[in-house]
Amino acid sequence: MNSIDTSLHIFYFIVMISSAIYFYFLSRKPKGVPLYEYVIAIVITGWSGVAYLSIALGQGLLERPEKTIYFARYLDWVVSTPLLLLSLALTAMFYHRKINRTLIASLIIADVFMILTGLIADFSPDSLKYIWYSLGLIALAIILRIIWDPLKRMANESDQLAKHYKRMAIYLTSFWVLYPLAWFFGASGVGLTKGIIDTLAFIVLPIFSKVGFGILDLHGLRKIKG
Repeated sequence: MNSIDTSLHIFYFIVMISSAIYFYFLSRKPKGVPLYEYVIAIVITGWSGVAYLSIALGQGLLERPEKTIYFARYLDWVVSTPLLLLSLALTAMFYHRKINRTLIASLIIADVFMILTGLIADFSPDSLKYIWYSLGLIALAIILRIIWDPLKRMANESDQLAKHYKRMAIYLTSFWVLYPLAWFFGASGVGLTKGIIDTLAFIVLPIFSKVGFGILDLHGLRKIKG
């Protein structure tokens, strides 16, 4: 890694840890939003920042002659993305007394499967990596179907919650569909966006999909309860 890559990952770490601290102070006055919603946001940003710090320190990556594999990204995603989906699912079930654990488990299993197939694809030769990549896309399609069908129907039981959930679902979907595109065109895929552009993609996307999501979701729920 060059100095620019290191600086970008340090910047990411600072943004994430600062966001975790912000969510903590926000939780001091929850305004009717369950405390676990804040805890999830804190863990997502805190863990993601620490994972990327390992990259900045030269530990969360494996440099090969043909490409560099940032395995710490997958360590980040396998924890933070299931929590993001949990947060979205809990938003949909905000007024439900009973949490649909089966639906949440389905989301988490599909998501972990998607992340792990991406990791395997990154370590695979060109002749095999797109098999794993395709399996990950199938998992993503399952996740999006759950978001836009059963979860959306649950949120529709309240007009105000339905509007908020739809905004959050559109927001998360918009960024999540960019991840496989960034992977495909980046060093892990066909290699059209190697170097700084590839690094920036996986700095900017997580900031918006994690920090941005947390801020919008928590403030939206606080407004509903207010």
